[in-house]
Amino acid sequence: MKATAILPVKRFGAAKSRLAAGIDRTRREALATAMLADVLEAISAARTVERTIVVTAEPRAAAAAAKAGAMVLADRADEGHSEAALAGIAAAEAQGATCVVLLPIDCPLMDPHELDRLLTGVPERYVTVVPDRHGTGTNALVLSPPGAIRPAFGEGSCQRHVAAARGAGAPYGIEELATLGLDIDTPADVVALARELEANPGRATRTAKALGI
Repeated sequence: MKATAILPVKRFGAAKSRLAAGIDRTRREALATAMLADVLEAISAARTVERTIVVTAEPRAAAAAAKAGAMVLADRADEGHSEAALAGIAAAEAQGATCVVLLPIDCPLMDPHELDRLLTGVPERYVTVVPDRHGTGTNALVLSPPGAIRPAFGEGSCQRHVAAARGAGAPYGIEELATLGLDIDTPADVVALARELEANPGRATRTAKALGI
């Protein structure tokens, strides 16, 4: 069973506002553009992903997604990450998907082999929550079937997703993945990412360039 990858993408002008103290808007937009391109490249190299759906109201994100061969779904409501995820899930179900993986654009270290391990052998009914490096947020969510639970991203989402799976009576697991643990929300995250990129040249090349590495 292969999965449909769903990426909700904010408008770049509103992206990464918590980085504003150290990175101006132009550079934040360039960083968001670069991270999206690196994540799309990683997803396209994963053998377990049969299609990718990008849900966005950002024209530059739509153009990048189309260039990468992804399906683009206009986020007309523009009401936030969870609502965009639900729109993507509905589109995936309309395409016949039996499993989806919700992914962020701000995990540019994403490795296709690690993504394949996450998606290999997913049961017909299962929820997998991939937490951020702090163990509180959700950096990836695997839903089999796509409507297994309702996604609820944001602060504390890891435990919300676990509670939702329990409430639905769905088997679930929490799986920590190194290349999906670091998402870029704060200046400290940027520092951590820069260290990883400097120590591992050749990874997330567009993001590295956007950070001047």
